[in-house]
Amino acid sequence: VQLQASGGGSVQPGSSLRLSCAASGFTLEDYALAWFRQAPGQEREAVSCISSSGGFKYYEDSAKGRFTISSDNAKKTVYLQMEGLKPEDTALYFCAVERFYYCTGSFLYRGQGTQVTVSS
Repeated sequence: VQLQASGGGSVQPGSSLRLSCAASGFTLEDYALAWFRQAPGQEREAVSCISSSGGFKYYEDSAKGRFTISSDNAKKTVYLQMEGLKPEDTALYFCAVERFYYCTGSFLYRGQGTQVTVSS
């Protein structure tokens, strides 16, 4: 299983970024997919998750209304569109394959991640 995240960068507050995660080595339709983030000295947190059918989407409270998760099974890619970025969004973002077809916050596999830095 490989998960390759991209799309991070250094941006100013209020900017937008779209993270992408290309997956291979498993059947995307069988598992929920999630984005996590971890800032230095802080615990990892689940930012967003999409069920295997795409019918359920979870967002961490600070992400609600600003982030949008989506997936393209044909391209085996999951996206995280982030709007109105804030300095507190600064972290390493990585995508992960959840244990089941629904979101639990527990993952089987994770990628290395892409860095998002928000500062003025």
